[in-house]
Formats: sequence, structure tokens, C-alpha cells
Amino acid sequence: MDSFFNVWMMLYSFSLISSYMDWFHNFNYSLLLGVLFFVLFIFVYLLGGIMFCKNKKVEYHMGELFCSLLPVLILVFQMIPSLSLLYYYGLMNMSSSLSLKVTGHQWYWDYEYGSLGVYFDSYMKSLDELSAGDFRLLEVDNRCMVPYDMNVCVVFSSADVIHSWAIPSLFIKMDSMSGVLSTLFYKFSILGVYYGQCSEICGVNHSFMPIVVEVGGMSSFLNWVNLMV
Repeated sequence: MDSFFNVWMMLYSFSLISSYMDWFHNFNYSLLLGVLFFVLFIFVYLLGGIMFCKNKKVEYHMGELFCSLLPVLILVFQMIPSLSLLYYYGLMNMSSSLSLKVTGHQWYWDYEYGSLGVYFDSYMKSLDELSAGDFRLLEVDNRCMVPYDMNVCVVFSSADVIHSWAIPSLFIKMDSMSGVLSTLFYKFSILGVYYGQCSEICGVNHSFMPIVVEVGGMSSFLNWVNLMV
């Protein structure tokens, strides 16, 4: 039963912004279900009234007033959390402590930490390179490392066709297009390793350019930078 309902729900969120987005999705979903059942109830009620009062003039002045005000109230209920979420995300855009550029290629990713002088390509591991516990078609030779609880400015571009850098568990999906710089400000709030894939059909090996982001503490991140420089 749990697996049935999990199909219709979002993935478990691993950041504060994604938790808010998940809650907002569930809130809107509940509102839509309420509207659906309310409309069905009114439809059945009015249909029954018309059938049993064929020769009478049926008027529902209060019902008309209520049905006119209800959409306004629903929009207000949606507007308040929506603006709060937008304001919170706007605060994240004000500053960043680290800049990361992600460039999509056919069929791999390259990452560039401009201020740190770190640049590397990230390819999917072949079956012969996999170790015990690695995920098939998801593990890469070089992971993208980011520090924990720090605002990161991620810039996306492409060297050829359109790609899409998507990590569902972090609620991230950004298109990478040639000649265009797309910017994402994000704070990675939970330590761990997160997997994703290209979500834009980009050629014959589209399914074989995975994404792995590892979120670690500041000390481990600085040690990794020293090894990569």
C-alpha cells in the first residue's frame, strides 16, 4: 500500500527549499481534492433538486454568492504560501559563497570551481569500474563536491546540444543550453550523496551521463580541493 501511494507523491526532500516546495505541492493537492468533492456534491445536489422540482423555479442566491467567493478564497490561500516560498528563495539569491559552473557535453559533464581553480570532467563508470555498493548507470569517476550549509551559485551551460541537470531528490532541474547561462542559487542542507541524470534527450548516449553530487563538511571539501588543485 505504501508503494502505491509513493507513486503519487514527491520524493523525500533533502533540503529546506525542497521541503517547502513539497509541502506547497501537498497543500495545493489537498485544495484541489476539496474543490473536486465540493463541485461533485453541488452537482448531485442541484441535479436532485431539478429532478424533483421540475415545475418549480429553483433559485440558490446564497449558493451563487458562495460559489463566487470560493475561488477568490482559494486563490488567497494559495497566494500566501506561494509568496512566502518566493521570498525565501529570493533571499538565497542575494549572496553566494561558492560559484560552480556546470557544462553539458555529449555525453558527460564538466565542472569548474572558478575561484578555486578546480576543473574536471565527470564520466559514467563502466561495469568493469564499478565497486561493491556502486549503482549501475549512476556512478561517475569524479563526483561534484559541494560544502554543507553554504549558498552555492551554480551556472549551467552547454558545449553542444541542450542538456538538463536534474537531481529529483533535491528538486533541481536546470536546462543547459549553448550560448545561454542559466543560474541557480542553492543551499545543500543535508550531508549525503545525491544521484541524478540528464533529463533532456541529447543523443544516442543520453541515458549514460549521470550526475553525482556529494555534500560534505567544510574540512572534507577543502581537503578535496587541495587534492584536485
